[in-house]
Amino acid sequence: MIKSFIIRVLVTFTCLVGQNNYPIVLIHGFMGWGSEEMGGYNYWGGIKDYAQMLRDEGSTVFTVSVGPVSSNWERAIEVYTQLKGGQVDYGKSHAKKFNIIQKPQGKVYDALYPQWDGNNPIHLIGHSQGGQTARMLLYLLTNKVYEDEEKGIVEKSKLLGGINENWIRSITAVVSPHDGTTLADVITKTIPFIQYFIGLAGVIGTRFYDFDLEQWGFYRGEDETWAAYLKRMRTHDAWTTKNICSWDLSLEGAKELNGFLQADPTVYYFSICAATTKKSLDSPSHIPLEGTSILTRSRAKILGSRVGYWGDGTSTDSTWFENDGIVNTRSMYGPTTGNNGPDPIITLDEGDLLIPGQWYVLGPFPLDHWNIIGHLGNRRTNQLSERIFVTHIKRLTNLSSF
Repeated sequence: MIKSFIIRVLVTFTCLVGQNNYPIVLIHGFMGWGSEEMGGYNYWGGIKDYAQMLRDEGSTVFTVSVGPVSSNWERAIEVYTQLKGGQVDYGKSHAKKFNIIQKPQGKVYDALYPQWDGNNPIHLIGHSQGGQTARMLLYLLTNKVYEDEEKGIVEKSKLLGGINENWIRSITAVVSPHDGTTLADVITKTIPFIQYFIGLAGVIGTRFYDFDLEQWGFYRGEDETWAAYLKRMRTHDAWTTKNICSWDLSLEGAKELNGFLQADPTVYYFSICAATTKKSLDSPSHIPLEGTSILTRSRAKILGSRVGYWGDGTSTDSTWFENDGIVNTRSMYGPTTGNNGPDPIITLDEGDLLIPGQWYVLGPFPLDHWNIIGHLGNRRTNQLSERIFVTHIKRLTNLSSF
């Protein structure tokens, strides 16, 4: 009783003296889009603009637009450059390894938040793959990347060539596949998944939607025929590399990321989880909840019964069947499959004194992968989604400042 009272006093004290006004940065997931795309239909909120909703609550909010099918490495660098401004630089070693353009001419940005640094940190909120991207950005900020490791030559960019501490106060992953998703494994074995989408990028990429693939040379030349363009696409080195989101979202790819994207003891971590399935009465499988949208239902059924495999041949078990239609709910809680073991993961108790360096789990909420950010829902799901975001932003502003 006394211990509980002391904790609550400390929590109240922290909320009173530790408030911060750090900006919120929203990072979209796989196949996402920016505020200038999709004819004004918002990635964050759909018909409603969640970024503006949070601004109306008093927060400073930025939304970024990164490669919808790119690797987390490239997406993280794009987040950094859009916030700080300037020329995207993927790094000389990365560009050489994957045969991409290191500094694409079309990827030069005006700064959204030029004063961002250790004295002016931010909160990152990533949906789906955006959660992985946020973790990658933290890694790139706090570790030197070498242009030539044998000679000790670091990359020239301010992001990759230095150590930038205290730039990120918290990371919130919304239905993110920390341990990968078995859907990525299933789809990449049945259709040419991401490769197919990238092949279409030059055909359907318009001002309404942009695949942002200039670093791979994926754009149609002024006088290039479609036949020549498609032939060039099919022979690109990207098809055989790990520099693509389908790898990062797979079980094995996520495991590789988890091996070095470990929790930072100075950063607060939150996982907002969802599930749109329930256990079947006559089998271990999961089936969609009543009211699950038609567009989500079929994928929820696949995830609810299929197993995925890691590179060593081991497979997932029935604890992976619960899902939101895109990501296995178990994978949302936090990173567990890295070679160095799982990050600390606990269920959030609103009475707890929050400690950086461990993942706090919220949910799972009865929502699917898109309901949770305001899409394909109804009045109930929309109200729940909005409440989750507004409440969580208040939680973030009550975290202690650096």
